[in-house]
Amino acid sequence: MPELPEVETTKNSLNPLLNQVVTAVHVRQPKLRHMMPHDLDSLVGFRLGKLERRAKYLLLHFYHESDGNKVLLVHLGMSGSLQQHRVDGNINPRKHDHLIIRFNEIALHYHDPRRFGIILWADNDAYIDGNDGVREKFLKHLGPEPLTDEFDADYLYQHIHRFKHSSHSTGKLNKPINKPIKTLIMDQKVVVGVGNIYATESLFLSGIHPNTPANQLNKTQIAILVQHIKNILAVAIEKGGSTLRDFTVENGKAGYFQQTLLAYGNQGKPCTICQTPLVGQKIGGRSSVYCPTCQPSVKSQ
Repeated sequence: MPELPEVETTKNSLNPLLNQVVTAVHVRQPKLRHMMPHDLDSLVGFRLGKLERRAKYLLLHFYHESDGNKVLLVHLGMSGSLQQHRVDGNINPRKHDHLIIRFNEIALHYHDPRRFGIILWADNDAYIDGNDGVREKFLKHLGPEPLTDEFDADYLYQHIHRFKHSSHSTGKLNKPINKPIKTLIMDQKVVVGVGNIYATESLFLSGIHPNTPANQLNKTQIAILVQHIKNILAVAIEKGGSTLRDFTVENGKAGYFQQTLLAYGNQGKPCTICQTPLVGQKIGGRSSVYCPTCQPSVKSQ
């Protein structure tokens, strides 16, 4: 699944389309996780004016001088990608190219073999039955972005120990959280975009067993973990994301971060620090890899 660095890389890859006008829209397969809006062709004549990323969602802002604004929310799902292709008068879609938005000489293809992505109007709830709207359903509950100042050691420590997230707070609200630390940092309500790959790598570099109860970590360990999360995501973005099987950007070009993975996907290989064979374990239904020597197990109290 594309994670935060892959989605950020995708967003950055779309910069050449900024200020370009949509000339045609082709919906080839509207059935994704939710049905695509039936009026996507109303984008014709609109200009792509702004690109945003919130967690793993992309927000494409389109503007028109007389018809106002439209915001398209895109989630890449398990296998989706947005790829740009130059066209010479013809659009030649491939299998699994479900949506094509054409900007003069460039065609933007939404490619998704598993069809688990999302393409919806961000400010229109007509296609989400029984809910309060697209932003309410998909964006309101999200935690802070990991590369912002809002996500720091104080925030994570206070969250684990159920303090109010304020420097003026003194009283606990509930019992401290004792779920595995890997499960906690992958919770999008706690912090967004720390998927399995980057959680595994951050915990390895921090020397923390992924199954350690969150409330067993001290403030120093949490500070180290937060810093590694920030560093590893920043490096992954710089390298263009991971070379996941299904993930590509632009014209099919893949990222290069996976070449530097130290733990994820390396079960049975020697630890790069101590040479102990790395061990695999299921935690919260997700595969984890860790070094039993460098990341010793901590029993729950």
